[in-house]
Amino acid sequence: MSTSNLSEEASPLNNPDLAARRALKRLGPDPKNWVLPTPGVDWDVFIIGGGQVGITAAYRLRRSGISNITVIDAAEEGRTGAWLTKARMQTLRTPKAATGPELGVSELSFQTWYETLHGEAAYAAIGRISRTDWGAYLQWYHRIVEVPVRYRTRLVRIEPATGHFRLHLIADGVEKVETARKVILGNGMVGSGSPYTPSLLTDHLPKNLYAHTDEAIDFERLRNKSVAVLGGATSALDAAAVALETGAAEVHLFYHRADFGGFVGKAGGMAGRYPGLHDNFHLLPDAARWHIQAGMGKKGAVIPFDTLLRATQFKNFHLHFSAPWNSVQERDGKVALEAGDGSYLFDFAIAGTGYQGDPRQRPELRDIAEEIALWRDRYQPPTAETSEKLGAFPYLGLAYEFTEKEPGRAPYLKDIHCYNASGRVSFGRPVGDVPGLSFEIPRLVAAISRDLFLADQAAYLKGLATPPPAPATASTEFDRSKYEQAIWRSATPAEESPAAV
Repeated sequence: MSTSNLSEEASPLNNPDLAARRALKRLGPDPKNWVLPTPGVDWDVFIIGGGQVGITAAYRLRRSGISNITVIDAAEEGRTGAWLTKARMQTLRTPKAATGPELGVSELSFQTWYETLHGEAAYAAIGRISRTDWGAYLQWYHRIVEVPVRYRTRLVRIEPATGHFRLHLIADGVEKVETARKVILGNGMVGSGSPYTPSLLTDHLPKNLYAHTDEAIDFERLRNKSVAVLGGATSALDAAAVALETGAAEVHLFYHRADFGGFVGKAGGMAGRYPGLHDNFHLLPDAARWHIQAGMGKKGAVIPFDTLLRATQFKNFHLHFSAPWNSVQERDGKVALEAGDGSYLFDFAIAGTGYQGDPRQRPELRDIAEEIALWRDRYQPPTAETSEKLGAFPYLGLAYEFTEKEPGRAPYLKDIHCYNASGRVSFGRPVGDVPGLSFEIPRLVAAISRDLFLADQAAYLKGLATPPPAPATASTEFDRSKYEQAIWRSATPAEESPAAV
């Protein structure tokens, strides 16, 4: 059933809006904004990214009495996030029962939405949630919680100022500056780094012969072509499968390891088997956090088995294990490569090589990147666990905030909350993924609420110590004559109280 044709007049039996709006009504109206205005500052919280993270964070902030906030996204309306744009998986990697942006309100959950539209049996029958269903659900969720997003608005620079930030934006092609006390970077996989494309490709091939899986790839152009894919993670397999489904003549996937690291089962991997570990990963000592992340990296890619089968069902798909790329060059308009298992010639190359979490790669952070502490600045691992890639991730605080490389030089960094995939080393997972929203967003919002309150505590305490102004007109609500007779008075020598007998 298509969700795009639903209307407010639809039957309650197949319209999830009705139950969701009733639930929100029962919660009561949003609390009044309690944050004191700051002269010369436009926003208390500025959120970068209008996808599942930005919308959920904004909704929770509003329900916490922090409503002087704004959300921007560089995309067109309806094109935010990856689910309905560049993501290529058929289903989410997350178990369908994992809680998400509903934040404890079951009527806002995917399960309620899906069962209302399709029935309980249909929900029971699905294994994992389809990518397009999740994208449609998020659009519905956004409409229900009514979080405004300013589309076609891009952050180009964060400039620290006294007690706030000057945020340089381009909105519909027009440059402007707005100010904010807090910034949330809810910008997904790219996060505070960038897609990682090996220099082997960027230095030796013209751009028309290769692409990273993070890019929009014209797979129709690859019909009847030979395609080489570098990498063994899910994004590489997804790209290979789409190329095959679109009619590529052959696809060869090259992986430097001898096999995949494992397969995601029904329990949802480590997060499903040990939820306490993920919930409290950020509280572990640095050595333990690094050891776990380094160990996972050495095991190789962990993927859903059906993601692999999606590609291997094609006879023209070929897996190359223990086959790193040693050299690449352009030859007569084709990709000539020397791999660990031989020499090959392809029409196009796709890099499924993941992302790097180095904030120095983000142009909007150029004024502050050198002040941000990275993991390599805080922890020196044993030689056997050394990793340049992990060392470049930002070392985040308990509220996902950047920390200072040199204490005292950049105290403003605590007010930039890096709530995106670059929190992987600090928190044990790509921050902002679906299963983390239910407890990560409340943690984030509680920290922001705490910071805003404590920053202005002198004004709040002064206000509490000052009696409220007298009402303009006399009020009879507390008319003493209406309770005078109930006031106890001690007996005098001339009279004896019955209660004292």
